Amino acid sequence: MYDFDEIIPRRGTRCYKYDALQAEFGRSDLNALWVADMDFRTPDFILDALRRRLDHPVLGYPTTGDDYFEIISKWVEDLHGWKVPAKDFRYVPGIVKGFGLAERCFLQPGDKVIIQRPVYHPFRIVAEESGFEVVDNPLRPVYDAEGFLAHYEMDLEDLERKIDARTKMLILCNPHNPGGVLFPAETLRSLAELCVRHGIIVVSDEIHCEMVHGGVRHVPFASVSEAAARCAITFMAPSKTFNIAGVVSSYVIIQNPAFAGKFFKYLESNETDYPPIFSAEATRAAYTEAGKAWRKEMLAYVQGNIDFVDGWLRANLPQIRAVRPQASFLVWLDCRRLGFPQPALVDLFVNKARLALNDGTVFGPQGAGFMRLNVGCPRALLRDALESLATAL
Repeated sequence: MYDFDEIIPRRGTRCYKYDALQAEFGRSDLNALWVADMDFRTPDFILDALRRRLDHPVLGYPTTGDDYFEIISKWVEDLHGWKVPAKDFRYVPGIVKGFGLAERCFLQPGDKVIIQRPVYHPFRIVAEESGFEVVDNPLRPVYDAEGFLAHYEMDLEDLERKIDARTKMLILCNPHNPGGVLFPAETLRSLAELCVRHGIIVVSDEIHCEMVHGGVRHVPFASVSEAAARCAITFMAPSKTFNIAGVVSSYVIIQNPAFAGKFFKYLESNETDYPPIFSAEATRAAYTEAGKAWRKEMLAYVQGNIDFVDGWLRANLPQIRAVRPQASFLVWLDCRRLGFPQPALVDLFVNKARLALNDGTVFGPQGAGFMRLNVGCPRALLRDALESLATAL
């Protein structure tokens, strides 16, 4: 059994989540519930693996060994039921960097990249800063009987209307951040058929795929059909699941030989396909039977946190509703019933309640009236945060 109630002080450890509060929010006295890493102790079997490596006095150039991608391939098959040979995997130095590299490898200046907002904001930033035109295909909100957001769904008719000869890539967030949606396999198949028909590459960010709730399996985009496998570039990582974002251990999966040949060569030529010592050691340690057991306990605790936030808001702040995520430790809060303009909503959370959450409009204009809450922390911190919000209101 692991102790997820343990409160671990992180301030003063050069931790972005806490030590960047002053720079990002203008004050440091906040309960940090924003950056998407967890406040849980990184599991001992990973820390022990890193310590064992440090017992050797030389930190020279490493090799992954012959079994590195075999280990990852087996984990992906066991967890998602997706069988992909090890030759179709490569290391990438972070998923945001990964789709930036994919854009620069496959696109020409002036090409268009489709995103589906509200969505993780680097999708837009990386594409625009790399000289590509971003086209928004907004997700369609679906509301419950009370008028609160229930979930999002894709608008494929709008997507097809916005495709032209310059449209070359779509960045998919699956599972979705910040909405927590697991897109149905049928939707993903329709998306794949549309993209193959128009010659569009789908770059699928699946970093939260190991954190699916409710005992269901994540459905990788590339696994739903032959068409999806033909147009997909998939990014995954153990970083969210095992709280090891700082060691950067992401990987890319490409089944289309033409895409793989081009992108893998591009990664190799830029020397970005080679994991540092600690990335490889952490991944090897995570993708084990011990990792499966830790993941199960961690997900149960996070699910309990989601239940707690949802129940507490319904009982004490019914004008705010938690959009229950199907995956991840990120909860999209529907605050529209408060009636505040977005600057006032942010001021309420930051300066009145002293809570650091992500402003919903960071994810696009569709995020007005929303805030993103990270529940990957001890439950006591969540209780304090919600009580502070109620007091502020």
